[in-house]
Parts: sequence; C-alpha cells; structure tokens
Amino acid sequence: MITAFANHGMAQDVISLFEEMRRTNIKPDGVTFLGVLTACNHGGLVIEGRKYFKQMQEEHGIQTSEKHYACMIDLLGRDGCFEEAHNLIRNMPISPSAIIWGALLAAC
Repeated sequence: MITAFANHGMAQDVISLFEEMRRTNIKPDGVTFLGVLTACNHGGLVIEGRKYFKQMQEEHGIQTSEKHYACMIDLLGRDGCFEEAHNLIRNMPISPSAIIWGALLAAC
C-alpha cells in the first residue's frame, strides 16, 4: 500500500514537471512522452495516461512507437481495461510484436 501511494506521488511529480515544461514553451518529444506515460503507468493514472497518449499524437504530431503502445497497453491492462487494450493493439499502425503481446500478458 505504501509503495502504490509513493508511486502515485512520484507520478504526479513527473506530470507536474512535464506541465512546467509546456508552460515554459519547451516542446516535448517522443522520449519525454514515454517518460510521462511510464509515470502514469507506475502511478496507476489511467485517465492521465489516455490524455497524454492522445495529446502526443494530436497536439504534438509525435509518431507513436512500439514502446508508447506497450506502455499504454500495460497501463490499461493493469487497470482491468482489457478490451480497450486489445482494441488499441488491433488498431495500431504497426504489427504487434512480442513486446506488445508481452505487455498485455504481464498486465494480466
């Protein structure tokens, strides 16, 4: 229980730093978004993870990589959103690899 709370707090710290970057007009890249998505994953912040995943593509035009998808699939799966995770896999512009299926399996 303490670990989950600590991870949630650390995830919020990462999100705060990310938002500070944006306020100061520092443009995020794919690595920055991977860090934010990973923080959301470790903190169990599904709503925020969805938001940043969407922002990455729609607002910043950043091409999603296999690592971005794996992070989102793990986040969704750990929250019990298996159908949403599976839909994400089916609609990815890349073919799912062992990394993607492994993320789903690990989330179970």
